[in-house]
Amino acid sequence: MNMIAQSLIAGLLVSVCGLALAQSASKEDAIALAKKAVAHVKKNGIEQACKDFAEPQGGFMQGELYVFVQDMQYKVVCHASNKRLNGKDLGELKDADGKYFVKAMTEVAKGKGSGWVDYQWINPVSKAIEPKSSYIEKVDEGLLLGVGIYRK
Repeated sequence: MNMIAQSLIAGLLVSVCGLALAQSASKEDAIALAKKAVAHVKKNGIEQACKDFAEPQGGFMQGELYVFVQDMQYKVVCHASNKRLNGKDLGELKDADGKYFVKAMTEVAKGKGSGWVDYQWINPVSKAIEPKSSYIEKVDEGLLLGVGIYRK
């Protein structure tokens, strides 16, 4: 992916992910939402779950928290706050420090099955690059799901 495409995707993420921050979410909040979302996928299937994740009143958007799902080849299956990312391959996307964080998320899912990935990303509220952590959980052999928080 060339630098222009990376910049466009980063811009989309920043502009569309600007959810209001009623309060700062904790790691425990992110884990709980991810586990709830994984159970929802397993019960209802990925197609229905993605619709529900994108529904503001569906219980899967909580302040700054939202759910994203990608396949093990780095393609976004659904992104609750940015539908334009759906179907996009983000394997070459880097954070502000040059880390391939999407690849790191996949490595966590394939390896331990769940865990945290730390990276630097633009906070849509402050507009500043801030430390972010996403909790990743493997849904099945083909999918992973994540929920991220900005670390203070």
